[in-house]
Amino acid sequence: MITGIAHTAVCVPDVDAATAWYAEVLGMEVLSPPYTMTGPEIDRDMGQLLPRPVAVRAAIVGRGTGDRVLELLEYPNLSDPSRVPSSPDVGRLGLTHVGLLCDDVAATRSELEALGVHFVTDEVAEVAGLRTTWFADPWGVLFILIEKGDGAQPYWRQPLAG
Repeated sequence: MITGIAHTAVCVPDVDAATAWYAEVLGMEVLSPPYTMTGPEIDRDMGQLLPRPVAVRAAIVGRGTGDRVLELLEYPNLSDPSRVPSSPDVGRLGLTHVGLLCDDVAATRSELEALGVHFVTDEVAEVAGLRTTWFADPWGVLFILIEKGDGAQPYWRQPLAG
């Protein structure tokens, strides 16, 4: 039986640079610094998904010590730079974005803009009891910043405006 959500994986061309960006720009904690996995166990794990011998460079970033973290992954044997998306596309099938909570979406947006973060929407919106705005990381991964109106409730249980 599934008991929860553990992580969201973000494939990047340089896990060291991505770890630094997520820590310095987004303020994520580096929970597991970059490390490399090779050998028979990772071949058994991902050998049907990647060319063998499998090489994975990984790091974990997040907030606190629980699950629900971002797993930053680099596959050194797949060095094709054209794999980086040219622009975010929330209309494509599959996973499209990561939601990040913040206390004040306008202030957080201003702080991130000052650090050079590229926002893909012009404004802060108020929708479904939330305040939101969207940005992309340097590798094209799309994020939505979410400010909850009722901090005691999960984001999906916010009271809708009447």
